[in-house]
Amino acid sequence: MNLPRGDLIRSRVVRDPGVALEAALDAELTGYVVLEPQDALLLGGETRGVLTFEDGVPVLAYDAASDRGGPDALADLALSGPYRADLYELPGGALAEAHDTPELRVPPRMPAEELADAADLAARTRAAAPAERAVEDAAHASAVEAFLADEERIAALRERAREEARTRAEEWGLGGELRDGP
Repeated sequence: MNLPRGDLIRSRVVRDPGVALEAALDAELTGYVVLEPQDALLLGGETRGVLTFEDGVPVLAYDAASDRGGPDALADLALSGPYRADLYELPGGALAEAHDTPELRVPPRMPAEELADAADLAARTRAAAPAERAVEDAAHASAVEAFLADEERIAALRERAREEARTRAEEWGLGGELRDGP
């Protein structure tokens, strides 16, 4: 993902990426945040993510190491802290071309939920989102809620997971250690 070079307005090592997300929301940041999780900071890993913002509301997510965008990039970045968080500011409209990349887009509240597990920050972000972005957020929430409401599908996934666990336990010689039920 190619972004214009922004002006660095904040650089910190934070325990939780929610700190950077909240700073972007509070500052109504138009620009981007570069997140480097602990594997990059402490272990020489290559994970490095970028989140773009329009008026403090997340728009895109991209993980440079995996070359994945959108919700998949958030999953790649959802590691334990600390994180280096660099906030860059850009003039309005500078990200218009990048923001027109559907495969990199994320619903407004998703970064707060996925990276920080912060429901209150997610709600604040959703409230700050423009109407068209709130619809995008609601559509994603509806898909998740529909999945969770499908009890048969959930039961089938649980059963498949149990079968896989039994198979692996047998392969490792631990078949007698498993018990059925709670």
